Amino acid sequence: MTMQSFMLLAAFLVVLLALSYPLGILLARVGDGTAVPGMGWLAKLEKLLYRLAGVSPEQGMGWKSYAVALLLFNGIGALAVYAVQRLQAWLPLNPQGMANISPDSSFNTAVSFVTNTNWQGYGGETTMSYLSQMLVLAGQNFFSAATGMAVAYALIRGFSSRSAKSIGNFWVDMTRSTLYILLPLSLIFAVFLIGQGAIQNFSAYKDVTLLDPVTYSQPKVGADGQPLKDAAGQVVTETVTASTQTIAMGPVASQEAIKLLGTNGGGFFNVNSAHPFENPTALANFFQMIAIFIIPAGLCFAFGRMVGDKRQGWAVLAAMTVLFVVATVAAQSAEQQTLPALQAMGVDQSATALQSGGNMEGKETRFGISASGLFAAVTTAASCGAVNSMHDSYTPLGGAVPMLLMQLGEVVFGGVGSGLYGMLVFAIMTVFIAGLMIGRTPEYLGKKIQAHEMKMTSIAILVTPTLVLAGTAIAVMLDAGKAGILNPGAHGFSEVLYAFSSAANNNGSAFAGLSANTPFYNTMLAIAMWFGRFAVIVPVLAIAGSLAGKKRLEANSGTMPTHGPMFVGLLIGVVALVGVLNYVPAVALGPVVEHLQVFAK
Repeated sequence: MTMQSFMLLAAFLVVLLALSYPLGILLARVGDGTAVPGMGWLAKLEKLLYRLAGVSPEQGMGWKSYAVALLLFNGIGALAVYAVQRLQAWLPLNPQGMANISPDSSFNTAVSFVTNTNWQGYGGETTMSYLSQMLVLAGQNFFSAATGMAVAYALIRGFSSRSAKSIGNFWVDMTRSTLYILLPLSLIFAVFLIGQGAIQNFSAYKDVTLLDPVTYSQPKVGADGQPLKDAAGQVVTETVTASTQTIAMGPVASQEAIKLLGTNGGGFFNVNSAHPFENPTALANFFQMIAIFIIPAGLCFAFGRMVGDKRQGWAVLAAMTVLFVVATVAAQSAEQQTLPALQAMGVDQSATALQSGGNMEGKETRFGISASGLFAAVTTAASCGAVNSMHDSYTPLGGAVPMLLMQLGEVVFGGVGSGLYGMLVFAIMTVFIAGLMIGRTPEYLGKKIQAHEMKMTSIAILVTPTLVLAGTAIAVMLDAGKAGILNPGAHGFSEVLYAFSSAANNNGSAFAGLSANTPFYNTMLAIAMWFGRFAVIVPVLAIAGSLAGKKRLEANSGTMPTHGPMFVGLLIGVVALVGVLNYVPAVALGPVVEHLQVFAK
């Protein structure tokens, strides 16, 4: 790891802490239902929305009612996203005349954006109209993020309440999370991005004249669209000179802001945050990474405040930070390695003031290895999926780091809301294991952890590995799955494993060497995304309901502290151990084998 990488990582963590701590105070107020200073005008809008929807904000919900409302809301959202895609050719704000999208791709995208995954099997600027991008895709970026925050608030109330039946009101949590957090932050960040050079318009695409025309050869095609061949069976080519280029336009900055703040990740452009219209400068790149982590980090501080012990929030944040730093150092170090094939050719791969050194394949020269490796760790530690480099081009171990960060359950900061409630599920397992070790009924934050909570915890933890491993196995067994693998061998297996890891853990990034926009992968990945999201949320809500109904016990001499270094170490160990036990055989078949093939002599 170079000094540049170290300094960038240190600066990132310092700025993140400085911004997320005050945000945590705001998040706690939003979760508590108390007034938010300086936003009284939004309180009037909040009340108006409740009145129009017929919602009584004072009426709490049990966990089952909360879960039904959540599933109903997201199910309707999926139908809306699907419908707009299937009808977009006849809808307004479509200056390029984008066609309707196929049923399987529409289904995959609808599930993807509703589940906060934002897996994109399509090229945004060549497929989606402005209306589709703004109305349903950006809309679901807000709603899916607010859904995660609502579940996190519900679980926190389960710990903080004293023998209550309610875990809150889903409609209130959704409304307050969107009004007081997601909308204001998105507006501020969108203006910042516009100031940095991100575009925001409704113009038709621009055809511009190239300063240097490009001449190239391409296959000549017949009326049937197939390449023509001569008498010898050779493909006939023609020389083409390109003198113009089409440059995509659109309302980019507004979608980019919520894409990052909501840990969604779906880019307006196909190359996502590697595109200069989405990510114009090094400063924009830095604060895009901050935007991905700021709400997940802030929720840790909100958690400590809402349960009445700020140390608990610091403990959870410390565990996340340690795991993240270790992963980032591993990724950046792997990418700085000297590649044997290039070394044999005499290529200088050292890091200097003029070059990043190491493996620059698939990375933006504007950002280099340090900023690219950090971005890769940030986006996969969170359930974001935005990328500023091609993960498929990383070294085997460098690519394994983002994959493993997802496979840990995306609890290393994780998604908006989902990272916190995922880590709290691991905390429950940690106190259970510790309780077995000392022969005492486990407790966490004064609530006894009993059989019901452990059953729900086991389901929440095991759902995603089951989806990942079963989906990968099916894909590499069936011809329809193998047809999408463009790189045979260990790397091709890694691409499939990465795709299902990304889908089931609601990340959305891809190795991108897999042809996944097919009926098979669109359907399989959509199934993984849906159950990876909601088959985890429902058990978490069941835990919240069970804990809310229990009395909160006072700490005594036999209570294990859950805010000190020992607990942080145990929590880190449980998260890492579960990840290793679930995935080490599959990872061994992919990245590990590929590393041995590349570096073994």
